[in-house]
Amino acid sequence: MADVTVPDAFTAITINPIGEPPLPFRGTDGKYHVVYDLQLTNATKVPATLGKIDVVDGTDPKKILASFTGTALIDPTCTFGNCNRLRGLPASVIDNAEIPPQESRVLFIDFTLDSLEQAPKVLLHHVSGAGAASPAFGTPGPVDYLSTPLALSTQTLPVISPPVKGDNWIALNGCCEPGFPHRSSVMSVNGKLNNSQRFAIDWKRTNDQGEFYTGDKTSNESYADYGSEILAVGDATVVSILDGMEANAPGVLPASNPALAAKLTVKNVDGNHVVLDLGGGVFAMYAHMISGSVAVKPGDKVTEGQVIGKLGNTGNANASHLHFQLMDGPSLLEADSLPYALKSFHYDGQVAPQQIADADDYLSGTFLQGKLPSPESRTNELPLNLAIVDFP
Repeated sequence: MADVTVPDAFTAITINPIGEPPLPFRGTDGKYHVVYDLQLTNATKVPATLGKIDVVDGTDPKKILASFTGTALIDPTCTFGNCNRLRGLPASVIDNAEIPPQESRVLFIDFTLDSLEQAPKVLLHHVSGAGAASPAFGTPGPVDYLSTPLALSTQTLPVISPPVKGDNWIALNGCCEPGFPHRSSVMSVNGKLNNSQRFAIDWKRTNDQGEFYTGDKTSNESYADYGSEILAVGDATVVSILDGMEANAPGVLPASNPALAAKLTVKNVDGNHVVLDLGGGVFAMYAHMISGSVAVKPGDKVTEGQVIGKLGNTGNANASHLHFQLMDGPSLLEADSLPYALKSFHYDGQVAPQQIADADDYLSGTFLQGKLPSPESRTNELPLNLAIVDFP
């Protein structure tokens, strides 16, 4: 950051990054994504209001990379997409951009670049709005300043094999816009705000007709993905497992049911699961497996493509799926989320977000209307939210 200068200023709203420096990655839209979260705090005795925040090049602050204002920050009528990026703690939807005295907010940032060559080494944040203009506080007035240099990560992007095989997998709740889990899954854990699920995907499969289930929707066995083999995404060492949790009934999210929620803990919320150490500070986490299907134990060495369990519906899940993510440590609570790329797959289109938003808790209906005429071969990309993916 030697070439970055931040002018001295009284800053009514302080800004702190949540998690490690952002690591750019290529998505299935062909663009490079920069994704991170910020904690904004009004460190004064008078109200402050965030009017606009621009992400700018640290060495050339006149070069705006992304701008967030208006409905991108707050929009009570919007349920998903480029909206409601400014949240209460830990990530609750709010109805205005005011930050009361001595309170904090979370801001979800993501933007795209056409190439990595466009990525600056350091980002800066240009804040404008209203708040205290000096240490004397006084009546809120206009504020406008540069703040918080943030270097992009120079870490090598992890490249892994797929965690499942077969056609018609949907990347539910994937990156990057707010409105779907897991992008906004900030939690207060281990004495800090953390988002270990920022790049997590809930992999769920349809049949060739685009249905997630056929027959009795209250039976796990009716779902196309239930019992699918789960694969090691690389050569690795097993760090930890949990097995023995019984299956949930489809259609009921335990966290939404007081009796079931009381049984959830930080240890079992992910159901039967496996954590792998891929080396180089990269860990893979697989959640919600079928009871008794976990085929490994801590300390085991596994090889890429090895079956480590079967896809189920355990823990805090309302339907069968594989929750998969990479992170920079073995603990879901302590670790930060890592983006990654899949070595190879076939990209086969997108599911419309409104279809998922309108679906019932069983995901009834058909969901492959957005399939391409023929799938496209892709390498070294991360499937974005609601991508339709085939794994040969």
